[in-house]
Amino acid sequence: MMFRKLRNRFLLLIMITISVMMLISFTIIYVITYQNVQADIGMELHRAAEFGGRISGPKAGIGDEDRLKDPPSVEPRPADDRTASFTILTDRQMNIERIISFFDADPAFFTTVLEKVQSSGKEEGRLTIEGECWAYVVQEAPGGYKLTFLDVTARQNILTNLIYTFVGTAVVMLVVFFFVSRYFANRSIAPVQEAFLKQKQFIADASHELKTPLTIIHTNVDVLMANEQETIRSQAKWLNNILAETERMSRMTSDLLYLTQMEEAGEQESVVYSAFQASEAAENVILTMEALIYEKNFAFVYDIQPDLTIYGNREQFQQVIMILLDNAVKYTNPRGEIRFRMKQQHQEVVISVANTGEGIAQDQLARIFDRFYRTDPSRTRARGGYGLGLAIAKAIVERHKGKIYARSEPGVETVFYVHFPTHA
Repeated sequence: MMFRKLRNRFLLLIMITISVMMLISFTIIYVITYQNVQADIGMELHRAAEFGGRISGPKAGIGDEDRLKDPPSVEPRPADDRTASFTILTDRQMNIERIISFFDADPAFFTTVLEKVQSSGKEEGRLTIEGECWAYVVQEAPGGYKLTFLDVTARQNILTNLIYTFVGTAVVMLVVFFFVSRYFANRSIAPVQEAFLKQKQFIADASHELKTPLTIIHTNVDVLMANEQETIRSQAKWLNNILAETERMSRMTSDLLYLTQMEEAGEQESVVYSAFQASEAAENVILTMEALIYEKNFAFVYDIQPDLTIYGNREQFQQVIMILLDNAVKYTNPRGEIRFRMKQQHQEVVISVANTGEGIAQDQLARIFDRFYRTDPSRTRARGGYGLGLAIAKAIVERHKGKIYARSEPGVETVFYVHFPTHA
């Protein structure tokens, strides 16, 4: 629920930001287009006013004799053959004296246009007549006025269609952006959600792991308190139990602190990395573990290629081997076998640690490197583990820019592989 709300807030923020940006962008485009169209209309209107047009036919309301006695001295051509325009010449009382038009129209049309101009009281503006938009300008003329009209319906339709186009484009883009943003929001939140769930699981697991030794300590203290008259020697059993559990808690907290430090970004700066003899370092660990392995009656086979060099930290390298061998000892079946091999492959040193035993199910292999994860918690706890060793090993290997993984055949064996790069 928390992450769903976070995602929805993230989506809302993205959609608001995109909507504002689109609104600003479309507004700028529309304003620029509008200004250009208006400038073009004004320029063409004044050109039409300057050049005029041919005299209309009888429908213009002027007699043939008048037209012949006073024909236009020049019959100009229209400024733009694709644009309809006309000019009305009037006296001072705004009575029509002459009409110069590039198209034939009913005289009532020109009368209506003139009346609308008179009612508006403006010298320049727009009129809408019969669904068509006309731009006009009123100019002084000898003995009266000159009214020039230009059909701007197409240009107005362009601006209107531009608005519709912007709205449609905005809707489509917002829908697309919504689903794209939702996809990326889910992907962005997924690592945070995974980290939160891991942290939550970590706290639960750590609390569970600490609860057991604390319960044992509490129980043993109760026993000691119930036998206050007994000597320390007679109470040694309970004291040893308390000591063992406190040591177990101390090891676990130390491992947790170490693992946390390993996962911090600046940890690499506090650890010295250099080229060292990996073959010799591995042999030293094996000498330490060999006695314990043979004491368990396990067969032990190891094969280490001599003079192998790794760039990294020697102590951490040995710690990884120690963890893997200790893990193998814990999970090898009675009279089973442990195999250790270390060879160079290309630019890597590859270590494999195998042990016979119950193995690990395939669906659990991906989780065995998680903190506190154990395939069988009850049996693992009986062996003294608490699920941090492999997590520490993974952190160390990744710090060395290597990789660690496991393969297992249930009921047969489990093999852990570690790849360490030979150079920085």
